[in-house]
Amino acid sequence: MNRRRRWAAGVAVAATLLTVSATAAAQVIKSPAQAAADSAPPPPSVLSAPVERRVLKDSVILRGTVTAEQSVQVTPTAAGEAAGRLVVTKTPVAAGASFEAGKVLLEVSGRPLIALQGGLPVYRDLRPGMRGDDVAQLQKALSRLGHSTAGDRKGHFGTGTKDALTGLYADLGYEPLPATREGEATLSDARDAVTEAERGLQDARDALAGAEDGDKGPARQVTRAEEDLSRARRTLADVQEASGPMLPVSEVVFLQGFPARLESLPVAVGAEVSDKALTVTAGDLVVSGVLKPHQKDLVRVGQRVEILSEITGDRYPAEVVSVADGVTPQGGGDGADSAAEPGYTMVVEPDGELDSGLAGQGVRLTVEAASTDHEVLAVPVSAVSAGVDGRTTLQVLNEDGTRRRVPVTTKATGDGWVEVRPERGRLAEGDRVVTGAGPDRADGAAE
Repeated sequence: MNRRRRWAAGVAVAATLLTVSATAAAQVIKSPAQAAADSAPPPPSVLSAPVERRVLKDSVILRGTVTAEQSVQVTPTAAGEAAGRLVVTKTPVAAGASFEAGKVLLEVSGRPLIALQGGLPVYRDLRPGMRGDDVAQLQKALSRLGHSTAGDRKGHFGTGTKDALTGLYADLGYEPLPATREGEATLSDARDAVTEAERGLQDARDALAGAEDGDKGPARQVTRAEEDLSRARRTLADVQEASGPMLPVSEVVFLQGFPARLESLPVAVGAEVSDKALTVTAGDLVVSGVLKPHQKDLVRVGQRVEILSEITGDRYPAEVVSVADGVTPQGGGDGADSAAEPGYTMVVEPDGELDSGLAGQGVRLTVEAASTDHEVLAVPVSAVSAGVDGRTTLQVLNEDGTRRRVPVTTKATGDGWVEVRPERGRLAEGDRVVTGAGPDRADGAAE
Protein backbone atom coordinates (compact mmCIF):
# COMPACT_ATOMS: atom_id res chain seq x y z
CA MET A 1 0.00 0.00 0.00
CA ASN A 2 2.76 2.36 0.83
CA ARG A 3 4.53 1.44 -2.39
CA ARG A 4 1.42 2.15 -4.48
CA ARG A 5 1.01 5.57 -2.82
CA ARG A 6 4.62 6.47 -3.41
CA TRP A 7 4.27 5.60 -7.11
CA ALA A 8 1.13 7.73 -7.50
CA ALA A 9 2.78 10.66 -5.78
CA GLY A 10 5.78 10.41 -8.10
CA VAL A 11 3.53 10.38 -11.15
CA ALA A 12 1.76 13.54 -9.91
CA VAL A 13 5.05 15.34 -9.30
CA ALA A 14 6.34 14.42 -12.78
CA ALA A 15 3.13 15.68 -14.40
CA THR A 16 3.42 18.93 -12.55
CA LEU A 17 7.03 19.40 -13.68
CA LEU A 18 6.11 18.69 -17.31
CA THR A 19 3.33 21.24 -17.18
CA VAL A 20 5.64 23.95 -15.80
CA SER A 21 8.31 23.16 -18.41
CA ALA A 22 5.80 23.35 -21.25
CA THR A 23 4.52 26.69 -20.03
CA ALA A 24 8.07 28.08 -19.82
CA ALA A 25 8.92 26.78 -23.28
CA ALA A 26 5.79 28.37 -24.70
CA GLN A 27 6.94 31.70 -23.35
CA VAL A 28 10.45 31.38 -24.86
CA ILE A 29 9.77 29.69 -28.19
CA LYS A 30 7.80 31.91 -30.64
CA SER A 31 6.60 31.48 -34.15
CA PRO A 32 8.43 33.49 -36.90
CA ALA A 33 5.42 35.75 -37.37
CA GLN A 34 5.19 36.44 -33.65
CA ALA A 35 8.93 37.08 -33.42
CA ALA A 36 8.76 39.62 -36.29
CA ALA A 37 5.76 41.31 -34.74
CA ASP A 38 7.44 41.56 -31.35
CA SER A 39 10.67 43.03 -32.84
CA ALA A 40 8.99 45.68 -35.03
CA PRO A 41 9.41 49.31 -33.85
CA PRO A 42 6.39 51.10 -32.50
CA PRO A 43 4.56 53.32 -35.01
CA PRO A 44 6.61 56.55 -35.32
CA SER A 45 5.10 59.83 -34.31
CA VAL A 46 5.22 62.84 -36.68
CA LEU A 47 7.67 65.55 -35.62
CA SER A 48 6.84 69.03 -36.81
CA ALA A 49 7.80 72.66 -36.30
CA PRO A 50 6.14 75.95 -37.19
CA VAL A 51 7.19 78.16 -40.07
CA GLU A 52 8.60 81.36 -38.58
CA ARG A 53 9.64 84.82 -39.68
CA ARG A 54 13.07 85.53 -38.20
CA VAL A 55 16.43 87.14 -38.82
CA LEU A 56 18.93 84.38 -39.57
CA LYS A 57 22.27 84.88 -37.92
CA ASP A 58 25.38 82.77 -38.21
CA SER A 59 29.14 82.90 -38.76
CA VAL A 60 30.10 82.10 -42.33
CA ILE A 61 33.36 80.18 -42.70
CA LEU A 62 35.04 79.66 -46.07
CA ARG A 63 38.42 79.34 -47.72
CA GLY A 64 40.20 82.28 -49.29
CA THR A 65 43.35 83.02 -51.26
CA VAL A 66 45.71 85.91 -50.54
CA THR A 67 46.32 87.90 -53.71
CA ALA A 68 47.55 91.33 -54.71
CA GLU A 69 45.14 93.98 -55.96
CA GLN A 70 46.69 93.83 -59.44
CA SER A 71 47.98 90.84 -61.38
CA VAL A 72 49.51 91.19 -64.86
CA GLN A 73 50.61 88.44 -67.24
CA VAL A 74 53.24 89.47 -69.78
CA THR A 75 53.68 87.88 -73.19
CA PRO A 76 56.75 89.22 -75.04
CA THR A 77 56.34 90.61 -78.57
CA ALA A 78 58.75 92.04 -81.13
CA ALA A 79 59.67 95.67 -80.46
CA GLY A 80 59.33 98.26 -83.22
CA GLU A 81 60.58 96.92 -86.51
CA ALA A 82 62.55 94.11 -84.85
CA ALA A 83 62.31 90.68 -86.42
CA GLY A 84 63.61 87.22 -85.67
CA ARG A 85 63.12 84.79 -82.82
CA LEU A 86 62.10 85.93 -79.33
CA VAL A 87 64.69 84.37 -77.04
CA VAL A 88 65.19 85.01 -73.33
CA THR A 89 68.64 86.52 -72.90
CA LYS A 90 68.51 87.64 -69.23
CA THR A 91 66.35 87.03 -66.14
CA PRO A 92 67.42 89.80 -63.72
CA VAL A 93 64.61 89.08 -61.20
CA ALA A 94 63.96 85.65 -59.71
CA ALA A 95 60.48 84.21 -59.29
CA GLY A 96 59.06 85.16 -55.91
CA ALA A 97 61.28 88.22 -55.54
CA SER A 98 60.09 91.77 -54.92
CA PHE A 99 61.23 94.69 -57.05
CA GLU A 100 60.91 98.47 -57.35
CA ALA A 101 59.90 100.77 -60.19
CA GLY A 102 62.49 101.20 -62.92
CA LYS A 103 63.67 97.59 -62.70
CA VAL A 104 64.30 95.43 -65.78
CA LEU A 105 62.26 92.28 -65.20
CA LEU A 106 63.30 90.33 -68.28
CA GLU A 107 65.46 90.70 -71.36
CA VAL A 108 64.19 89.18 -74.60
CA SER A 109 66.42 89.16 -77.69
CA GLY A 110 68.56 91.87 -76.08
CA ARG A 111 65.68 94.23 -75.33
CA PRO A 112 64.48 95.09 -71.77
CA LEU A 113 61.06 94.79 -70.13
CA ILE A 114 60.89 97.73 -67.70
CA ALA A 115 58.49 98.07 -64.76
CA LEU A 116 57.08 101.58 -64.26
CA GLN A 117 54.43 102.94 -61.93
CA GLY A 118 50.98 103.73 -63.30
CA GLY A 119 47.41 102.50 -63.24
CA LEU A 120 46.66 102.73 -66.97
CA PRO A 121 47.64 99.59 -68.92
CA VAL A 122 49.94 100.25 -71.85
CA TYR A 123 48.12 99.72 -75.15
CA ARG A 124 50.25 101.47 -77.80
CA ASP A 125 53.81 102.40 -78.61
CA LEU A 126 54.55 105.88 -77.22
CA ARG A 127 56.34 108.07 -79.76
CA PRO A 128 57.46 111.70 -79.86
CA GLY A 129 54.67 114.08 -80.81
CA MET A 130 51.92 111.93 -79.29
CA ARG A 131 49.41 113.26 -76.78
CA GLY A 132 47.20 111.52 -74.24
CA ASP A 133 46.73 110.26 -70.69
CA ASP A 134 49.18 107.43 -71.31
CA VAL A 135 51.85 109.98 -72.21
CA ALA A 136 51.08 111.90 -69.01
CA GLN A 137 51.44 108.64 -67.07
CA LEU A 138 54.85 108.02 -68.65
CA GLN A 139 55.97 111.56 -67.78
CA LYS A 140 54.95 111.08 -64.15
CA ALA A 141 56.69 107.69 -63.95
CA LEU A 142 59.90 109.14 -65.39
CA SER A 143 59.79 112.08 -62.96
CA ARG A 144 59.42 109.68 -60.01
CA LEU A 145 62.67 108.04 -61.11
CA GLY A 146 64.48 111.38 -61.26
CA HIS A 147 64.19 112.02 -65.01
CA SER A 148 62.55 115.41 -65.46
CA THR A 149 60.30 116.11 -68.44
CA ALA A 150 60.44 119.88 -67.87
CA GLY A 151 59.51 121.97 -70.90
CA ASP A 152 56.77 119.60 -72.10
CA ARG A 153 53.11 120.17 -71.53
CA LYS A 154 51.36 117.46 -69.52
CA GLY A 155 50.43 114.61 -71.83
CA HIS A 156 52.58 115.84 -74.76
CA PHE A 157 55.59 113.76 -75.80
CA GLY A 158 58.01 116.56 -76.52
CA THR A 159 61.70 117.30 -76.13
CA GLY A 160 61.65 117.06 -72.32
CA THR A 161 60.03 113.62 -72.41
CA LYS A 162 62.53 112.47 -75.05
CA ASP A 163 65.45 113.50 -72.88
CA ALA A 164 63.95 111.85 -69.79
CA LEU A 165 63.27 108.58 -71.62
CA THR A 166 66.76 108.54 -73.09
CA GLY A 167 68.15 109.07 -69.58
CA LEU A 168 66.15 106.12 -68.19
CA TYR A 169 67.43 103.75 -70.87
CA ALA A 170 70.98 104.97 -70.32
CA ASP A 171 70.72 104.27 -66.57
CA LEU A 172 69.59 100.71 -67.36
CA GLY A 173 72.39 100.15 -69.88
CA TYR A 174 70.33 100.21 -73.09
CA GLU A 175 69.82 102.41 -76.13
CA PRO A 176 66.18 103.36 -76.74
CA LEU A 177 64.69 102.37 -80.07
CA PRO A 178 64.24 105.22 -82.60
CA ALA A 179 60.69 106.37 -83.22
CA THR A 180 61.11 106.24 -87.01
CA ARG A 181 62.88 103.65 -89.12
CA GLU A 182 64.96 106.28 -90.96
CA GLY A 183 65.83 107.99 -87.69
CA GLU A 184 68.75 110.38 -87.94
CA ALA A 185 68.89 110.18 -91.74
CA THR A 186 65.50 111.87 -92.06
CA LEU A 187 66.45 114.53 -89.55
CA SER A 188 69.72 115.19 -91.39
CA ASP A 189 67.89 115.56 -94.69
CA ALA A 190 65.49 118.08 -93.15
CA ARG A 191 68.35 120.10 -91.72
CA ASP A 192 70.13 120.10 -95.10
CA ALA A 193 66.95 121.38 -96.73
CA VAL A 194 66.82 124.30 -94.29
CA THR A 195 70.46 125.11 -94.96
CA GLU A 196 69.91 125.07 -98.72
CA ALA A 197 66.83 127.31 -98.39
CA GLU A 198 68.77 129.78 -96.25
CA ARG A 199 71.50 129.99 -98.90
CA GLY A 200 68.92 130.44 -101.65
CA LEU A 201 67.38 133.35 -99.77
CA GLN A 202 70.77 134.99 -99.26
CA ASP A 203 71.55 134.70 -102.98
CA ALA A 204 68.17 136.20 -103.87
CA ARG A 205 68.76 139.14 -101.55
CA ASP A 206 72.20 139.76 -103.05
CA ALA A 207 70.67 139.74 -106.53
CA LEU A 208 68.02 142.21 -105.41
CA ALA A 209 70.66 144.58 -104.03
CA GLY A 210 72.46 144.75 -107.40
CA ALA A 211 69.35 144.97 -109.55
CA GLU A 212 68.51 148.01 -111.59
CA ASP A 213 65.55 150.12 -110.74
CA GLY A 214 62.34 148.78 -112.24
CA ASP A 215 63.58 145.20 -112.43
CA LYS A 216 60.98 143.22 -110.46
CA GLY A 217 62.55 139.79 -111.03
CA PRO A 218 65.01 139.84 -108.10
CA ALA A 219 62.26 140.93 -105.73
CA ARG A 220 60.11 137.97 -106.75
CA GLN A 221 63.09 135.65 -106.20
CA VAL A 222 63.48 136.95 -102.63
CA THR A 223 59.79 136.36 -101.87
CA ARG A 224 59.94 132.84 -103.24
CA ALA A 225 63.17 132.08 -101.37
CA GLU A 226 61.56 133.26 -98.12
CA GLU A 227 58.61 130.93 -98.74
CA ASP A 228 60.97 128.03 -99.43
CA LEU A 229 62.85 128.64 -96.20
CA SER A 230 59.63 128.84 -94.20
CA ARG A 231 58.47 125.47 -95.56
CA ALA A 232 61.86 123.89 -94.90
CA ARG A 233 61.83 125.10 -91.32
CA ARG A 234 58.31 123.75 -90.74
CA THR A 235 59.37 120.39 -92.15
CA LEU A 236 62.41 120.34 -89.89
CA ALA A 237 60.23 121.13 -86.85
CA ASP A 238 57.86 118.29 -87.74
CA VAL A 239 60.72 115.85 -88.23
CA GLN A 240 62.37 116.94 -85.00
CA GLU A 241 59.13 116.47 -83.09
CA ALA A 242 58.56 112.99 -84.52
CA SER A 243 62.14 111.81 -84.21
CA GLY A 244 63.94 110.58 -81.14
CA PRO A 245 63.38 107.68 -78.70
CA MET A 246 60.16 105.72 -78.40
CA LEU A 247 58.75 103.48 -75.68
CA PRO A 248 57.48 100.26 -77.33
CA VAL A 249 54.50 98.52 -75.77
CA SER A 250 56.67 95.39 -75.58
CA GLU A 251 59.28 97.05 -73.34
CA VAL A 252 57.18 98.33 -70.43
CA VAL A 253 54.65 97.10 -67.87
CA PHE A 254 52.81 99.64 -65.72
CA LEU A 255 51.95 98.56 -62.17
CA GLN A 256 49.81 100.33 -59.58
CA GLY A 257 52.28 100.33 -56.73
CA PHE A 258 55.67 99.21 -55.47
CA PRO A 259 57.31 97.13 -54.22
CA ALA A 260 55.77 94.64 -56.63
CA ARG A 261 56.36 90.90 -56.85
CA LEU A 262 57.34 88.57 -59.67
CA GLU A 263 54.95 85.70 -59.02
CA SER A 264 56.03 83.28 -61.75
CA LEU A 265 58.78 83.04 -64.36
CA PRO A 266 58.19 79.88 -66.43
CA VAL A 267 61.06 80.63 -68.85
CA ALA A 268 64.84 80.40 -68.61
CA VAL A 269 67.75 82.00 -70.44
CA GLY A 270 67.97 80.53 -73.93
CA ALA A 271 64.29 79.61 -74.11
CA GLU A 272 62.27 80.76 -77.09
CA VAL A 273 59.04 82.35 -75.93
CA SER A 274 55.70 82.55 -77.68
CA ASP A 275 53.38 82.51 -74.65
CA LYS A 276 53.21 84.02 -71.18
CA ALA A 277 56.73 84.70 -69.94
CA LEU A 278 56.00 86.02 -66.46
CA THR A 279 53.29 87.10 -64.03
CA VAL A 280 53.70 90.11 -61.75
CA THR A 281 51.50 91.41 -58.95
CA ALA A 282 51.30 94.79 -57.28
CA GLY A 283 49.28 96.71 -54.74
CA ASP A 284 48.19 95.80 -51.23
CA LEU A 285 47.44 92.20 -50.37
CA VAL A 286 43.75 91.29 -50.16
CA VAL A 287 41.91 87.99 -49.77
CA SER A 288 39.31 86.64 -52.17
CA GLY A 289 36.95 83.75 -51.51
CA VAL A 290 33.82 82.28 -53.04
CA LEU A 291 30.52 82.26 -51.18
CA LYS A 292 28.18 79.39 -51.87
CA PRO A 293 24.68 80.39 -52.97
CA HIS A 294 23.15 79.73 -49.53
CA GLN A 295 25.80 81.94 -47.87
CA LYS A 296 25.52 84.93 -50.17
CA ASP A 297 22.52 86.56 -48.49
CA LEU A 298 24.28 86.44 -45.12
CA VAL A 299 27.28 88.50 -46.19
CA ARG A 300 27.33 92.22 -46.94
CA VAL A 301 29.96 94.90 -47.52
CA GLY A 302 31.26 96.30 -44.24
CA GLN A 303 30.92 93.13 -42.15
CA ARG A 304 33.87 92.17 -40.00
CA VAL A 305 36.05 89.19 -40.94
CA GLU A 306 38.85 87.26 -39.28
CA ILE A 307 41.65 86.04 -41.55
CA LEU A 308 43.48 82.99 -40.17
CA SER A 309 46.73 81.66 -41.59
CA GLU A 310 46.64 77.98 -40.74
CA ILE A 311 50.37 77.74 -41.49
CA THR A 312 51.58 80.42 -39.06
CA GLY A 313 48.53 80.65 -36.80
CA ASP A 314 48.44 84.44 -37.27
CA ARG A 315 45.06 86.17 -37.23
CA TYR A 316 44.24 89.44 -38.97
CA PRO A 317 41.12 91.62 -38.53
CA ALA A 318 39.54 92.57 -41.85
CA GLU A 319 36.40 93.80 -43.56
CA VAL A 320 34.28 92.69 -46.51
CA VAL A 321 34.83 95.25 -49.28
CA SER A 322 32.88 93.63 -52.14
CA VAL A 323 30.50 90.78 -52.90
CA ALA A 324 29.82 89.94 -56.54
CA ASP A 325 26.23 90.24 -57.76
CA GLY A 326 26.69 87.52 -60.36
CA VAL A 327 27.74 83.92 -60.00
CA THR A 328 31.33 83.04 -60.77
CA PRO A 329 31.18 80.02 -63.14
CA GLN A 330 33.82 78.17 -61.14
CA GLY A 331 34.93 78.92 -57.62
CA GLY A 332 38.14 80.87 -57.34
CA GLY A 333 38.95 80.23 -53.71
CA ASP A 334 41.40 77.81 -52.21
CA GLY A 335 40.31 74.24 -51.61
CA ALA A 336 38.56 71.56 -53.56
CA ASP A 337 35.04 72.51 -52.61
CA SER A 338 35.29 76.14 -53.67
CA ALA A 339 37.07 75.21 -56.88
CA ALA A 340 34.38 72.74 -57.90
CA GLU A 341 31.24 74.73 -57.13
CA PRO A 342 29.99 78.01 -58.58
CA GLY A 343 29.51 80.88 -56.18
CA TYR A 344 29.84 84.60 -55.51
CA THR A 345 33.30 86.15 -55.28
CA MET A 346 33.91 88.03 -52.02
CA VAL A 347 36.91 90.32 -51.47
CA VAL A 348 38.20 90.99 -47.96
CA GLU A 349 40.57 93.82 -47.10
CA PRO A 350 42.68 93.60 -43.90
CA ASP A 351 42.75 96.51 -41.46
CA GLY A 352 46.54 96.59 -41.69
CA GLU A 353 49.12 95.08 -44.00
CA LEU A 354 49.31 91.32 -44.39
CA ASP A 355 52.66 89.59 -44.19
CA SER A 356 54.05 89.54 -47.74
CA GLY A 357 54.89 85.87 -47.23
CA LEU A 358 51.17 85.07 -47.33
CA ALA A 359 50.89 86.03 -51.01
CA GLY A 360 49.42 83.12 -52.94
CA GLN A 361 48.57 81.11 -49.80
CA GLY A 362 45.20 79.76 -48.75
CA VAL A 363 43.66 81.09 -45.54
CA ARG A 364 40.46 80.60 -43.56
CA LEU A 365 37.90 83.41 -43.50
CA THR A 366 35.30 83.76 -40.76
CA VAL A 367 32.64 86.38 -41.44
CA GLU A 368 31.60 87.27 -37.92
CA ALA A 369 27.87 87.34 -37.03
CA ALA A 370 26.73 87.38 -40.62
CA SER A 371 22.96 87.78 -40.85
CA THR A 372 20.06 88.57 -43.11
CA ASP A 373 19.23 92.27 -43.03
CA HIS A 374 15.52 91.64 -42.38
CA GLU A 375 13.16 88.92 -41.20
CA VAL A 376 12.70 86.06 -43.64
CA LEU A 377 10.41 83.04 -43.85
CA ALA A 378 12.39 80.19 -42.27
CA VAL A 379 12.07 76.55 -41.24
CA PRO A 380 14.40 74.13 -39.42
CA VAL A 381 17.03 72.68 -41.76
CA SER A 382 15.70 69.17 -41.05
CA ALA A 383 12.35 70.12 -42.66
CA VAL A 384 13.88 70.51 -46.11
CA SER A 385 14.28 67.48 -48.37
CA ALA A 386 15.53 66.99 -51.91
CA GLY A 387 13.73 64.60 -54.24
CA VAL A 388 15.12 62.43 -57.01
CA ASP A 389 13.91 65.07 -59.47
CA GLY A 390 16.26 67.59 -57.87
CA ARG A 391 13.48 69.72 -56.41
CA THR A 392 13.70 70.96 -52.82
CA THR A 393 10.43 70.56 -50.93
CA LEU A 394 8.72 70.86 -47.57
CA GLN A 395 5.93 68.69 -46.21
CA VAL A 396 3.27 70.92 -44.67
CA LEU A 397 0.78 69.38 -42.23
CA ASN A 398 -2.88 70.02 -42.98
CA GLU A 399 -5.41 70.38 -40.16
CA ASP A 400 -6.75 66.85 -40.80
CA GLY A 401 -3.27 65.33 -40.37
CA THR A 402 -2.57 64.83 -44.08
CA ARG A 403 0.44 66.45 -45.73
CA ARG A 404 1.03 68.51 -48.81
CA ARG A 405 4.35 69.07 -50.53
CA VAL A 406 5.44 72.62 -51.27
CA PRO A 407 8.42 73.14 -53.63
CA VAL A 408 10.76 75.80 -52.23
CA THR A 409 13.99 77.59 -53.02
CA THR A 410 16.43 77.72 -50.10
CA LYS A 411 18.54 80.80 -49.42
CA ALA A 412 20.46 81.83 -46.30
CA THR A 413 21.07 79.49 -43.36
CA GLY A 414 21.83 80.20 -39.72
CA ASP A 415 21.26 78.84 -36.22
CA GLY A 416 19.97 75.56 -37.66
CA TRP A 417 17.31 77.33 -39.74
CA VAL A 418 17.11 77.98 -43.46
CA GLU A 419 15.34 80.70 -45.42
CA VAL A 420 12.74 79.28 -47.81
CA ARG A 421 10.79 80.86 -50.64
CA PRO A 422 7.85 78.88 -52.05
CA GLU A 423 8.06 78.35 -55.78
CA ARG A 424 4.34 77.71 -55.85
CA GLY A 425 1.65 76.74 -53.39
CA ARG A 426 0.84 78.22 -50.01
CA LEU A 427 3.39 78.67 -47.25
CA ALA A 428 2.87 81.13 -44.44
CA GLU A 429 4.09 81.94 -40.97
CA GLY A 430 2.53 79.53 -38.50
CA ASP A 431 2.18 76.59 -40.90
CA ARG A 432 3.60 73.39 -39.43
CA VAL A 433 6.19 71.49 -41.45
CA VAL A 434 7.35 67.92 -40.93
CA THR A 435 10.85 67.72 -39.47
CA GLY A 436 11.01 63.99 -38.66
CA ALA A 437 10.29 60.72 -40.43
CA GLY A 438 6.77 59.28 -40.27
CA PRO A 439 4.17 57.37 -42.32
CA ASP A 440 3.76 59.13 -45.65
CA ARG A 441 0.16 60.23 -45.74
CA ALA A 442 0.77 63.04 -48.21
CA ASP A 443 -1.75 63.88 -50.88
CA GLY A 444 0.80 62.64 -53.40
CA ALA A 445 0.80 65.85 -55.47
CA ALA A 446 2.98 68.84 -54.85
CA GLU A 447 1.21 72.18 -54.71
